[in-house]
Amino acid sequence: MAKLTVNTKALESMLFIWASLADREKLPDAFFIELSESPEMAAAYDENFDANGFRKVLSALANRELLNGATQREKRFWNNNMWMTEDLEFTNMMVEPLKTLNLDERAAEICKAAGSDECEVIFYPGCDEFATRKGNKLYINFFKVQLDIMNPDAPPTLEGQSIPDYIEARFKA
Repeated sequence: MAKLTVNTKALESMLFIWASLADREKLPDAFFIELSESPEMAAAYDENFDANGFRKVLSALANRELLNGATQREKRFWNNNMWMTEDLEFTNMMVEPLKTLNLDERAAEICKAAGSDECEVIFYPGCDEFATRKGNKLYINFFKVQLDIMNPDAPPTLEGQSIPDYIEARFKA
């Protein structure tokens, strides 16, 4: 029987970080380092943005410091995180459907496309990428989730597709 897991661990941590930043609470760098080194963040990194860049950006936000000597991807990550702290209600509107995402009806089809009995969809805070597939894991950049502000009851989308359709298409690609 196919098992498809939706992993929002990184988002849960980021919700705490965004709420703390919005409330101007101090967070230790150790918290940022632990999250930056988590397996959920693996797809976010490349030669222009790594675990140290992740920590540097969040540390600068927490300390209300300028981001000096940043790469373009670090600047994008800084902007994305500032956006989340400006309207936590909007942030929660983006996160809630992901936390309750049920792909059970599509699990067999998706896992078959992935060539595995077990698949995982991981939502993480990224820079400018949409999604990356690594074997039986699909990493989706949370910041690319789109809401219809004019129709708050509409489900969120990714690149114009429903999230379940997007996930299935990415595994089949």
